[in-house]
Amino acid sequence: MAEVATSATSDQLLVVIDPVARRTDGESVRIAKDVLSAGAASTKVCLPDGPEEFARALGRRGSRRPVVIGDDRALVRAVALLHRQRELAACALSVVPVGTALGLAGSLGLPTGAVAAARAVLDGAERRLDLLVDDSDGVVLGAVGIPSVPVREGPAGEGAAAPVRPWLRTCQSLVRTLAASRPARTTAAAGGGPARLRVEIDGTTLVDLHQPVEGVSVTPGAGGVAEVVVRPVSVGAAASPLTATGRTVTVSGAHFRYRADAVVSGPVRTRTWVVHEGAWGLTLPG
Repeated sequence: MAEVATSATSDQLLVVIDPVARRTDGESVRIAKDVLSAGAASTKVCLPDGPEEFARALGRRGSRRPVVIGDDRALVRAVALLHRQRELAACALSVVPVGTALGLAGSLGLPTGAVAAARAVLDGAERRLDLLVDDSDGVVLGAVGIPSVPVREGPAGEGAAAPVRPWLRTCQSLVRTLAASRPARTTAAAGGGPARLRVEIDGTTLVDLHQPVEGVSVTPGAGGVAEVVVRPVSVGAAASPLTATGRTVTVSGAHFRYRADAVVSGPVRTRTWVVHEGAWGLTLPG
C-alpha cells in the first residue's frame, strides 16, 4: 500500500447508487446522499437499474469525482470497469459502503457507517493501493482464495432449483444413495477444491503437484508484491504453512475454482496474477 497521494476535493461529485444498496438499506442510502449533497458544491445522482447502466454512468462522469454507494460487489465492479477503460490510474474512487457484504470495504479502511463514510468522501484523502490483475484482465482488490468457499443457493430466482417432479425425486434419491456408498474422498477434494496444485512465484516453484494442499491464498502486500500462503494437507501433526512474496503468482493443476474478493470464478487449469503497484486510488479518512 502506497502513501497518501493527494487530498480529496468535495466540489463536484457523481454519486452512483447501486440498485442492491437501494433495495437492502434505503435509509442508509438516503442519509449518505443527504450528507454528500450538503457538503459538495455540486452533486449529480445516478440510479442505475443494472450493470450496463452502472457502467454507462461511470463512463459519463466527465470531470466529476465518482462516488459509489453500494456493497463489496459494487466496489469491485467499479474498479474493474475503470481498469478495463484504462482510466483507473487517473481516477480517485470514493465509496460509501451500504449493504450486507462489506467485509472487503472494511478491510480496505472504509468506514461502514453511512454518515462516517460520506464524511470521509468529503474530507478524506486519496490513498494509492496495489492491485492484482490476472491473465484474463480480471482485478482483485483484497484476496484470492483457492479452493473457493462453496456458495449456498439462494431463494427462487437466485440459484434455487426449480420445482421437482415426483419421478425426478425418485432419481435424485437413488443418486444420493449411490453417492453415500462411495469411499470418502480426501479433505481437499471433498471441499470442492483442488487436491494438488503447482504454485510458482516469480518463476520459482513454491509447491508442486506431488504435494496435496488444503488451500492457497494470494493477497496484495506492501511495496508492489503479493503475499502467498499455501496450506499443505497434514497427516498426523499439523503441517506448517508455506509462505512467499513476489510480483507474479501462477497457480496450475487440475481444474479448480477460486474466489477473488466476492466473486467465484472457474474452473480453470491455470491462472496468473500480477501485482500492479499503486494502480488505483481510494478516498479514505484522513
